[in-house]
Amino acid sequence: MLLHPAPTRDRGESNGINLERLNWGNYDLIVIDESHNFRNGGNVDENEELGIRDEELGIRENRYQRLMRRVIRQGVKTKVLMLSATPVNNRFNDLKNQLQLAYEGHADNINAELDLDKDIDEIFRNAQRVYNKWAKLDATERTTERLLDDLDFEFFQMLDAVTIARSRSHIMKYYDMKEIGKFPRRLAPISKRPKLTDLDSAINFTDIATQLDELNLAIYTPSLYVYDSLKDEYAIDYEGSGISIDGREKGLRKLMATNLLKRLESSVNSFRLTLERICEYIRETIAKIDEYDKTRQEKSIDVELFDEDFDSQDSETEPFSTKKAKIRLRDMDYIRWKRDISSDLEKFNLLLLMLKDITPEHDSKLQMLMSDLKHKFSNPINPGNKKVLIFTAFADTANYLYDCLADRIKTECGLNTALITGSTEGRCTIKKFALSFNNVLSAFSPRSKEAKVNEEIDVLIATDCISEGQNLQDCDYLICYDIHWNPVRIIQRFGRIDRIGSKNEVIQLMNYWPDIELDDYIQLKGRVESRMKATVLTSTGDDNLLSATEKGDLEYRRNQLRRLQEEVVDMEDMDTGINIMDLGLNEFRLDLLTYIKQHPDIEHAPFGMNAVVGETSMAKPGVIYVLKNKNNAVNIDHKNLLHPFYMVYISDDGEVICDHLHPKHLLDIMRLLCKGKGDYDRQLCKVFNKETKDGRKMEKYSELLQQAIDSIVQIKEESDIDSLFSLGETTALKGEIKGLDDFELITFLIVRKQ
Repeated sequence: MLLHPAPTRDRGESNGINLERLNWGNYDLIVIDESHNFRNGGNVDENEELGIRDEELGIRENRYQRLMRRVIRQGVKTKVLMLSATPVNNRFNDLKNQLQLAYEGHADNINAELDLDKDIDEIFRNAQRVYNKWAKLDATERTTERLLDDLDFEFFQMLDAVTIARSRSHIMKYYDMKEIGKFPRRLAPISKRPKLTDLDSAINFTDIATQLDELNLAIYTPSLYVYDSLKDEYAIDYEGSGISIDGREKGLRKLMATNLLKRLESSVNSFRLTLERICEYIRETIAKIDEYDKTRQEKSIDVELFDEDFDSQDSETEPFSTKKAKIRLRDMDYIRWKRDISSDLEKFNLLLLMLKDITPEHDSKLQMLMSDLKHKFSNPINPGNKKVLIFTAFADTANYLYDCLADRIKTECGLNTALITGSTEGRCTIKKFALSFNNVLSAFSPRSKEAKVNEEIDVLIATDCISEGQNLQDCDYLICYDIHWNPVRIIQRFGRIDRIGSKNEVIQLMNYWPDIELDDYIQLKGRVESRMKATVLTSTGDDNLLSATEKGDLEYRRNQLRRLQEEVVDMEDMDTGINIMDLGLNEFRLDLLTYIKQHPDIEHAPFGMNAVVGETSMAKPGVIYVLKNKNNAVNIDHKNLLHPFYMVYISDDGEVICDHLHPKHLLDIMRLLCKGKGDYDRQLCKVFNKETKDGRKMEKYSELLQQAIDSIVQIKEESDIDSLFSLGETTALKGEIKGLDDFELITFLIVRKQ
């Protein structure tokens, strides 16, 4: 077995194996943890089919392509198991690109296995079309139920075949926690809003943000200054990526604008370092222009991307990180460009001057962190547990925190601190400590890592390089030193300590927010992004800098962040993407297979069997009917995942609690009510038998059964009418449901008051 951090790494050792001598083709099973990191896919087919190699186009092989070509397609037949909490972000292609790894990028391989009426490419195209339409709906209409209703039946069939889904809330609701261990109880999150500094009359967050709003960041868009007569020469990126130089630069400018705001939110030090790097780059560029102006010797501009200035886990930077394009100074109005970048340089220098006096001693946020740490050490929320995990998006901030706090924590509190980032060397206050990624995490959380250590680490400062895939539940206190603009990242951070089997009774999340009202914060983000789009839109005469969709996204984000201030939420509750838990029935098939192994004679069970259970907070009094359709007419439009079986949950007063188009929800309820019960409830059965005269007086339940079937008929009729006014084939002329005669009763579950 090989434990390997990245397929692009081919030197050094992993688990004692020399990677230079490794034959990747020998592995017949690949397990990819956090597989959503491969959601962007790669051009593993198109160019190959044309007989074109990426090297010939000047395109560097990415990790997706490397994994596909050198591991999965080479050597022995390889099976692929992918693990992810967020397999789908905002497009179904995220999932498709991951599945491609399992079927080697060739759709025929999986089409043959799935045995569906449509091929997998068509299924995903249709699903994405439905999702795009759904995403444009008003927030009140953009519900999971609406999406599920519109997706094709084949999509669910495909998903059932390739996924197994579980979530925290699902496990807590439907599983026996005594057997598998419990989750710790989440305390309400603590929100802090530290000022930028304690200095009187000093610049504040809003003042700086206003200054940022006035920047042009022309240093990142030299293509805008290319003479009109020569613009065609710069239409396509020299590397053959298909991204225009103009498009790359506009993307970079927007990224840098938002990134400056993010770094300001993170720490004064991080913001200052970024300003200094940009200033140095501008000065170098001005020097190059001046030299060209004097000598007229050929000079070219290659826009730089300061990789260290970006959140290393931010996928938005990926399309720009490796794309290079040179622009000759003689082809552009460099005088005007120099004027504009010089104007930005003046603004940057002014900002640096304003920040000069904000030393660590006057950094209010830093000092608040130290105070909060001391309070936690003195008042542990679980007996004896002083461990704290501090997250930040940027390595600069992480190093700053370590430099300022590690020695103080050691001398004043007697506790050890360590630092982990994805881009800098790890550090630790334990003397003669063997620094490595695994050693640091093991010393911080030895019980969860099952490690023996001589001395433990109590405070871990880290970037989001460990926000996924790590079990660190020895710790019970997590501080987000900066708030990521994607709320999912905050949930992922907290997930490092919010894990099943934790020995802590309670866990705490603390968030440091910018010293600005949330509404102003969101508007500021929108304003910065819209300003960076201004150049694109002026040519169209459109003075609305944010589209309706973008405005909706900002409102969406506002609601998400406001919620995070008040509660700790689960991934599936954030409405940021698609909750795969809502899309499949695989887990119930696994339950069924287990049951069949234990009770192989289930095929001989008589129809009409029933049971009586007590109501719960999730199940009000009523009846759940399980039926089988006999004439195949009901599922013409392929909406029922269980066809030819149908489930309807109807209350005692005839209200349909859950119709047949939501079998997953119904199966969840039935599992909650029945699983693990080896015997019947004698008291409830006694009351039921008395009420029905031992089953001889069932008129009430016969009437409810008729109403349940009527609900199926009504939905079918409504669907038929809709099909008359929709594209594609109508269902109105196909099959007529007569009613009760079209179904046979398989079983029913009666839910009664306790």
